[in-house]
Amino acid sequence: MKLYSYFRSSAAYRVRLALAVKGMAYETVPVHLLRQGGEHRTAGYLASNPQGLVPALDVGRSDGGERVLAQSLAIIEYLDEIQPSPPLLPRDPLARAQVRAMALGVACDIHPLNNLRVLDYLRGPLGQTDAAVQSWYEHWIAAGFRGLEALAKRHSATGRRLYGDELTIADLCLVPQMYNARRLHCDVTPYPTLVAIDACLAELPQFAAARPERQPDA
Repeated sequence: MKLYSYFRSSAAYRVRLALAVKGMAYETVPVHLLRQGGEHRTAGYLASNPQGLVPALDVGRSDGGERVLAQSLAIIEYLDEIQPSPPLLPRDPLARAQVRAMALGVACDIHPLNNLRVLDYLRGPLGQTDAAVQSWYEHWIAAGFRGLEALAKRHSATGRRLYGDELTIADLCLVPQMYNARRLHCDVTPYPTLVAIDACLAELPQFAAARPERQPDA
């Protein structure tokens, strides 16, 4: 498999975590989001992934079927289906729905509003200052983390994972978002449960291997 990735992309980071947890081998194909206007906008990349975003996963099928998958959560659930152990979703339907809701809270409510293309649009066509863009970023981090902190307190069994005491896709979404929040100087101290869970996850070797600074394109 080939993972089209940018080392600082939190969506690509989620998929790297899933691949590491599953112990699945893959080749990284760097797609730089800033160099030469963004390599994700090139005709070659758009031919593989018309959405023009990272990550994308080329699953390397040889039967002529669909090869390239886009969207991090869709990729992670595909990996969970083809490599069921260790599972990233609980077996109980209600628990699965709760975990998906927590993951989507990051992937759909926090991350899109603070994605690079959104921040660039605020600075460029909308003419916002760096201070205004930083305020925007911090606002949506706080709005999303407040809800996730409450859900973590409700659903975490030991304060080591977001749901129960087993690793799930919700944890794979939390860690990259915490990394980005800290990188952009957001105060995460109001979310002690999230901070504690993130610290526990950081101790896992799979999580250490997936960190942005350890990627070949860093």
